[in-house]
Amino acid sequence: MAELKREFYETLKVWKRTKGAECLLVKGARQIGKTFIVEKFARENYGSAVSLNFIAHPELVSVFDDSLDADRIYAGLTAVLPDIRIIPGDTLLFLDEIQECPNARTAMKFLAQDGRCDVVASGSLLGIKYRRRKDRQPKSVPVGFERQVTMHSLSFREFLWARGWDDERIDVLRPYFERREKVPEAVNETFHRLMREYAVVGGMPEVVSRFVDEPHYGDVQRAQEKLVASCIDDIHKYAETAEVQKIEQCYRAIPRILAKENKKFKYSEVDKSGSARKYLASVEWLRDAALASFAECVEAPLPGLSAYVREGWFKLYLSDIGLLCSLYGMLVKRQLLDGTLAGALKGGVYENLVAGVLERNGIPLHYHSKDGGRLEMEFLIETNDGVVPVEVKAKTGATLSLDKLLADPSVPYGYKLTGGNVGAVGKKITLPHYMAMFLRPVAE
Repeated sequence: MAELKREFYETLKVWKRTKGAECLLVKGARQIGKTFIVEKFARENYGSAVSLNFIAHPELVSVFDDSLDADRIYAGLTAVLPDIRIIPGDTLLFLDEIQECPNARTAMKFLAQDGRCDVVASGSLLGIKYRRRKDRQPKSVPVGFERQVTMHSLSFREFLWARGWDDERIDVLRPYFERREKVPEAVNETFHRLMREYAVVGGMPEVVSRFVDEPHYGDVQRAQEKLVASCIDDIHKYAETAEVQKIEQCYRAIPRILAKENKKFKYSEVDKSGSARKYLASVEWLRDAALASFAECVEAPLPGLSAYVREGWFKLYLSDIGLLCSLYGMLVKRQLLDGTLAGALKGGVYENLVAGVLERNGIPLHYHSKDGGRLEMEFLIETNDGVVPVEVKAKTGATLSLDKLLADPSVPYGYKLTGGNVGAVGKKITLPHYMAMFLRPVAE
């Protein structure tokens, strides 16, 4: 299958250049390409690479059973893996699926202090409660010696790379975004089509690779159904026994709730007697396992959005837009591709699509709701200019909520994302959906 270029490679390069005595912990859902990109980085940037996968080789867990002294760990590794090479100062030690070996997480501090190897760890289910094993949590977390980063499935830009578009051709759009000028219609329609294609295919590496090799939407659907089944299997394998059914119910409720006019997550949509007491832990499990993304409701569009979070109010999006579309089936996909999809479901698809783009740009997901839902804004972004509202329209239409927010002098401007072209009227900037990839949070 096609090898995919990933933006996360640059994240690894920055860490190597600036790490000091820090190890790197890569978090994210299963099957998004964490192992592939770390091992590629190791091969291309180190004289030696040592990769330990605690699921594929559970016998490696015993290396971390006793003393966590670095000398003893390296000696133990050579006993289990006699062919490995440790080149001091030029070796990357990769601890893959580290959630299966909590002592290895604790040992990262001592390996970092030792310094003979750079250390990267990866985990898919870190921080969740396990059903069958009560010893899965590390004795201590290596605070001060661990830099945490999150990896996602492919972004829209990465999807474009896979489809043969380079940065030079993609960034021809940026001047239109910055000057708020219309994109030539042929170019605009091309990128709208590619964005719809991305919505249907999504960003799971296995699916994208198959699609690049042979653009067959039936194969895409089957591969996605397999991945959804794998997500459900993980729930049954790793969740606490009492939570398994409830977590699966919440996961399956997300597409149904997103197809409604009011997309706020309601426990009563999971079952009629649903409540936070019954289902909150299940929702949090989905978030911690990176199967779903939270958008928290804030009561005021003011700097420091997290200070205004409304307790218990949130939306849930699936972590990969393609998996969401696969749950709606092939008819919805065909209508989405040809631009005939209509109704509240279309709004939910585009909202989930934009949420994924923003999240991959490092933007925390917040939305705004007041007056009993009569004023609602899909997203709020903290930027260098202030808090900027982002309204998502599946096609075009009135923007009453955005207009009300823009009447506030403290709101610098707002974005309306649509199926149209670029435009600006006063403080309201209209952008095509695909230009969400240019939105960024406050610069560090």
